[in-house]
Amino acid sequence: MGFFILRRVGIMLLTALCLTFLVFFLTNLYPNLEKLAKTQGNFRMSDEQVASFLEKGGYLQSTPIKYGEWLGVLPSYRYTNEDGTVQSRCILPGDTAEASPNFCGILQGYWGYSTYFENEVSAVIGKRLYLTGRLMLWVMVLMVPTALIVGVLAGMKEGSTTDRTLSAFAITTTATPEYVSGVIFIAIFTSSAVGLKWFKGSATQAMENPTFENFFLPVLTIALFGMGYIARMTRASMAEVMTTQYIRTARLKGVSFPNIVIKHALRNALIAPFTVIMLQFPWLLNGVVIVEILFNYKGFGWALVQAAGNNDIQLLMAISVVSVFVVLLTQLISDIGYVYLNPRIRIS
Repeated sequence: MGFFILRRVGIMLLTALCLTFLVFFLTNLYPNLEKLAKTQGNFRMSDEQVASFLEKGGYLQSTPIKYGEWLGVLPSYRYTNEDGTVQSRCILPGDTAEASPNFCGILQGYWGYSTYFENEVSAVIGKRLYLTGRLMLWVMVLMVPTALIVGVLAGMKEGSTTDRTLSAFAITTTATPEYVSGVIFIAIFTSSAVGLKWFKGSATQAMENPTFENFFLPVLTIALFGMGYIARMTRASMAEVMTTQYIRTARLKGVSFPNIVIKHALRNALIAPFTVIMLQFPWLLNGVVIVEILFNYKGFGWALVQAAGNNDIQLLMAISVVSVFVVLLTQLISDIGYVYLNPRIRIS
């Protein structure tokens, strides 16, 4: 197990390097850099002024060199202006060149400076990730138990009325995008046109003081969409397990149906849904973009939209690193979880 984890961690690091380099290459294409220069300077800047801005910031270097600086394995580019001042990635607003380090990348714990939020990227990411993490926590608390219950109840007696009803419910939730269900919830439960003002608060208020009234609708919107996938997978796995030979033997021995489901069928039926549940974490991290924009909840997904819309390269790269790390980590946990859920699975 230890060698397997070390091998997977090595593969994770190599994958993370490849993916982050690809994102770095795409975000540092010249049209994006030109847009960044005009956003930070003036949209009427000439080509010469754009080139001068990019040269001072070190953006005209080759991509591998800039990527090495961003990682922190190469010294940061420095440019001396005519008045003697020095510009560098390592020099933050208000700092001096003498007090700044030569290496300032991800390996040194420096994520860059956000041109849109005018703050260090680490501070922006920390705050927005905390808000989305809180949203994800309550989504998982609502989504996973409900989906497992629906899937188990539907799969216990395949083809029954309960199965057809719950399966139709699961398909409906999966087929309804978040922007549709979210708009419907807002129109019904918060709009004065319908009159059902059950939820008077807003998700923006939930950023500081989350309550049931201002936080439940975004949680429900996300949970309903992801619930169908887990419920359908659980139902299919449960229906397959209930037809196996050892379940038939337990029935012939006179074991009660609830004991068959709980003690014999449930553990094996949860192996396949476990993968789907673990995949919900990276989906939630980036899939909440629509919901956060719709409810004006300024979390991780909202920050991604702002960074992309304002060409904030450093913030985009930091969001990419966090997303890649979450995806790879959840895959590793999923593989390890297989061994404990099913003793027949062994790592050679």
